[in-house]
Amino acid sequence: MSESVPSRGAPAWRPSISIVDHIVVDDEGRALTEPLREDIRLLGGILGEVVREHSGDDVFELVESARKAAFAVRRNEIDRDELAAKFVDLDVDVAIPIIRAFSHFALLANLAEDIHRERRRAIHVRAGDPPQKSSLAATYRQLAEAGLDDAEVGRALAGAAVVPVITAHPTETRRRTVFEAQNRITELMRFRERTELTPDEEAKVAESIRRQIITLWQTALIRLERLTIQDEIRSGLRYYDASFFEVVPEINTSVREALRSAYPRAGLAEEPMIRMGSWIGGDRDGNPYVTPEVVTLATTLAAQTAVRHHLDELENLAQELSMSARLITAVEPLLELAGAGPEDAGADEPFRLALRHIRARLVATADEMFDEGFLSSNDLLLIDGEEPYAGAGELLADLEVVDAALRANNDGLIADDRLLALREAVRTFGFHLSGLDMRQNSDMHEEVVAELLAWAGVHPDYASLDEPDRVEILTAELQARRPLTRPDAELSELATKELGIVRAAARAVATFGPEAVPNYIISMCTSVSDMLEALILLKEAGLYDPGPAGENSPRCTVRVVPLFETIEDLQQGAATMAAVLDVPFYRALVESQNGMQEIMLGYSDSNKDGGYMAANWALYRAELDLVEMAEKAGIRLRLFHGRGGTVGRGGGPSYDAILAQPPGAVQGSLRITEQGEIIAAKYAEPVVARRNLETLLAATIESSLLDVEGLGDESESAYEVMDDIAAKARAAYSRLVHQTPGFVEYFTTSTPLSEIGALNIGSRPASRKQTEKISDLRAIPWVLSWTQSRVMLPGWYGTGSAFEEWVGDDESRLDTLRRYYERWPFFRSVMSNMAQVLAKSDMSLAHRYAQLVPDEELRDKVFGMIVDEHERTIEMYAKITGTDDLLHDNAALKRSVYNRFPYLEPLNLLQVELLRRFRAGEDTPLVRRGIQLTMNGLATALRNSG
Repeated sequence: MSESVPSRGAPAWRPSISIVDHIVVDDEGRALTEPLREDIRLLGGILGEVVREHSGDDVFELVESARKAAFAVRRNEIDRDELAAKFVDLDVDVAIPIIRAFSHFALLANLAEDIHRERRRAIHVRAGDPPQKSSLAATYRQLAEAGLDDAEVGRALAGAAVVPVITAHPTETRRRTVFEAQNRITELMRFRERTELTPDEEAKVAESIRRQIITLWQTALIRLERLTIQDEIRSGLRYYDASFFEVVPEINTSVREALRSAYPRAGLAEEPMIRMGSWIGGDRDGNPYVTPEVVTLATTLAAQTAVRHHLDELENLAQELSMSARLITAVEPLLELAGAGPEDAGADEPFRLALRHIRARLVATADEMFDEGFLSSNDLLLIDGEEPYAGAGELLADLEVVDAALRANNDGLIADDRLLALREAVRTFGFHLSGLDMRQNSDMHEEVVAELLAWAGVHPDYASLDEPDRVEILTAELQARRPLTRPDAELSELATKELGIVRAAARAVATFGPEAVPNYIISMCTSVSDMLEALILLKEAGLYDPGPAGENSPRCTVRVVPLFETIEDLQQGAATMAAVLDVPFYRALVESQNGMQEIMLGYSDSNKDGGYMAANWALYRAELDLVEMAEKAGIRLRLFHGRGGTVGRGGGPSYDAILAQPPGAVQGSLRITEQGEIIAAKYAEPVVARRNLETLLAATIESSLLDVEGLGDESESAYEVMDDIAAKARAAYSRLVHQTPGFVEYFTTSTPLSEIGALNIGSRPASRKQTEKISDLRAIPWVLSWTQSRVMLPGWYGTGSAFEEWVGDDESRLDTLRRYYERWPFFRSVMSNMAQVLAKSDMSLAHRYAQLVPDEELRDKVFGMIVDEHERTIEMYAKITGTDDLLHDNAALKRSVYNRFPYLEPLNLLQVELLRRFRAGEDTPLVRRGIQLTMNGLATALRNSG
């Protein structure tokens, strides 16, 4: 290194590669985004006026000067130090409104971008363009062109299900007030966009927007107290009223009708394709706050949300269906449902009478299910001894009677409105709303089962046994109906709690139906015994029944789902599953569950374990092996993808990710986690939710029915190439993360990791165990920390070295990778997602975080390795793809990065400044709040931060 070039550990260092140079926006691109920039200017201008009015001229001038300086930094007109200097030693009570201003701007920019996507889609539709990729219309067109017969479609989509599973996330903590104000601004912006307004009308719309922004400005973005799991449960449920109740039934109906119309002899079932799931309140892996009471709360609030929706819609229907028996023909089944004869005076409005009867039965059901306080005063008026519904199927049957009566009077148009939506909602959400998954770490199961076996006198030291002996003991216990304990058994705190949780789940199943708790997920599953131990707990709660002795007829409404997380576990997953399916009673259990075995794949821990490329390839290879295993075993496979919001945790565009799955991995069915601010970005309001749910369905249908891999005869050689590249990528990643002395110290001091645990962010601890090992750290804080510091390391590190080493000087090898990029959806998706991460990284900002590391030698060494690999990865990306533009294939993200990323500058710089003060001993409530606000602001702005 030349003496004239500052060390990477020195304050004056600058990267040789600027990310801005790798995001190319031409004149055409600028023209297309002009309406977006106009919206951003409008919203930003109103926000600026509100800041001036409510926080004073000094704060406004500082915000405005910081904004202008941030754009000047992007244009290389000033040095970043000039902007950073504005915040050095700035009073915290001044810094906080500045942080809030830029955080609010990020939130409003998200909103403007969503509106712009709708605008672009509408332009394409009005122009008569072909349906856009990832829409259901485009999927139907592709299916028609493929010439599929009905039998093929019927086989592929038998039991089809797409299940988004909502999970908690520490940065998605927006309060309901903020959430609702956003939605009102969105509606106002839509109205402004789609309506030809007079100047006075436009001024009134602007005034209404201003009113909402004032509300936002004067509402705390985050809570002062630590978020509880109860808060997270309620936050997750708000998306049902916001979008799911409107959109999910509508999509389920339209997909069923479209596929049945195109393939009438396929035998497609009535069952809805989209169902909802949740982890919030059931995921206790490393979360001590999940208790039996929390499980009860989560399942009860979910059920109450569903039943309240049904009750309200029944009341609305009764208002609408005012048909008089004097003007229509009241068919006999409708009169029977109404409990009235043709001559009864009250039967003049038979639909209203029938709906009153239905609602009274549902009120009786709710009265039986829930504690006092759920039913409204109007509901209580209907309690008159009606028989409760035994299940949602009975409610649906009554609604079918109403539907048939309407159609008998040629009122199909009316039947296909609110009533159809309610019928589909009951079919989709039932009385349970969504399925709550249970999850626990296999180590906890082992400890509890060992205690139960010892208490029952089966074996004094189960933990000392080898795997075959464990399987033998567990198999024997799982074929006998005798429980291991009794309710008054004196057990350890852990065993008591774990049994209490599965018993709470059993009560939910008994009250709300088997759909309320459909799956039990085993984290860090590595063996047959890990799976059988979970069944022991389910048996103790009465959820698993071995059946009569000697009949081999086990039954369990809850599926046991192994979660393969580390790269080694992914590599051994198929062998583990083949071994457990060789256990006769377990095979019989799978057969009793429609011959389907669900398996969850962990994107987060595999990435943390081996890096981006190695993890992605390990997942692909694991899926290939599992598909082959399932075919040999003669079972149906459903994969559950544990994807986070970030690319480092399996995130990225869902459509591309599903199409990138190997052949046979989808089979009409998949479950996928939805996390963090991604939930708000995808599902906060109906228009956006409809688009994103359509995308999941479109990709699932295409992957199930079309050949999307595109490799042909080259597949086996491509797999071997990727085996080699993945091994090289893992080695490069391990050299930094697992083999560099002091790396953990660098990571914890150059990122806000320690503050994530200290600042009441999220309901769960940052680590599974109280250690400083990377392996024990949760994936969310691992990725969140690198994202906040703009390194984005989990989304790219090791890939550049692997490509460079594998290609060497061999141009033919580079051509091979170029061919994969053109033909293979998996490889293209991996490259595209990596490029998105690189576009959001900023080594110059990351360098400022590196300055927080006290050990200068360590700082220089580790940061130097990161920068070298960053430059190497960008160079290899350009060679393989043939373009320097990191976002050449993602116009929407390019718009976002170009238009909004300068606004992130002040948030990052203020976060570094406040972290410096906090670690120097300035531990005050305002400093803590300021750091937390920068974390939330950056998470909102980056949209997929953890």
